[in-house]
Amino acid sequence: MAAKVGVVRETRESETRVAVTPDAVKKLIPLGFAVAVQSGAGLGASYPDADYLAAGASLALDAAAAMADADVVLAVRALSTEALTGLKSGAIVAAMLNAYAERPALDALAQTGATGFAMEFVPRITRAQSMDVLSSQANLAGYRAVIEAAEAYGRAMPMMMTAAGTVAAAKVFVMGAGVAGLQAIATARRLGAVVTATDVRPASKEQVESLGAKFVAVEDEEFKQAETAAGYAKPMSAEYQAKQAALVTEHLKKQDIVITTALIPGRPAPKLISAEQVTSMRAGSVVVDLAVEQGGNCALARPGETVVTEGGVKIVGIVNLPGRIATDASALYARNLVNFLTLLVKDGQLAPDFDDEIVKGALVTRSGLVVHPALQAAAS
Repeated sequence: MAAKVGVVRETRESETRVAVTPDAVKKLIPLGFAVAVQSGAGLGASYPDADYLAAGASLALDAAAAMADADVVLAVRALSTEALTGLKSGAIVAAMLNAYAERPALDALAQTGATGFAMEFVPRITRAQSMDVLSSQANLAGYRAVIEAAEAYGRAMPMMMTAAGTVAAAKVFVMGAGVAGLQAIATARRLGAVVTATDVRPASKEQVESLGAKFVAVEDEEFKQAETAAGYAKPMSAEYQAKQAALVTEHLKKQDIVITTALIPGRPAPKLISAEQVTSMRAGSVVVDLAVEQGGNCALARPGETVVTEGGVKIVGIVNLPGRIATDASALYARNLVNFLTLLVKDGQLAPDFDDEIVKGALVTRSGLVVHPALQAAAS
């Protein structure tokens, strides 16, 4: 008998994505799965029920029906308390669980006896690139951040030469040159802006310059050692932060649009722009804070709000930017999930290899316990 995959409609406000698309259904069935999708689950991402039926899925009237006897439940975010009541003991759950920040939801998942996988914990190694949800979603967030900035900015992005005079190109400053930042740089460049960027990781300089942007940083000895083996930025010393802040403060005064993208897993977002620095920016300039859901890189950013200062600076704090481009975000996320599930199947049967580096890295709950070492350490 085929293992059942249940797909539920996301219930969180502003979450428009869906975990499985019709195209993903077509890939899950050959792996040996029967797929049940809650009616309306894909509407926020423009995937109607009819497309799921045509792909070979069955439709369930509600979340309980979609999850009934499901061996695997796929979701974008952590399941609600109500949804957990319908979860079969021992079922596999894969989602972006936001495990550090939403510990009560993780503990509730563990108590059901589910084998839970946090997709954001998939190791960032070569073999797992096709399963890397952080990269797939950050890529789209970086793109969308520039679109949102262009909408909030009251002027044109490219230089325009007209009979009535010349319109200067917008100056865009991207803070953090990871996946989101690099896509933001590329998008702003396509729109004709003059782009600069900064990051504490030395390897990012070459990446920034390869996209046609100018790199801005204090490049001392500490800067040269500021990257972990996993490719993340290390926390910097107070001395370095002061030097970098002075450089950035002067640079911010000349910028029209600033996009901040800095995140450190398991920690609040680092503060990159102080209230005083915002005050120094010119009227009409825009800050888009991609880290607003984790405390924000800008001191004045507020989740779900656009704050306008007395000086006329707009700080845009949109939550779930990938959800603003839900069709593509869902498609990429669903492919990540399908690729991950291939590791859990052997000869058409669910048989997770818990010694596999990727499976082990993403595993967070099993047999009623939170089992990921980093989460155990965080709790203690």
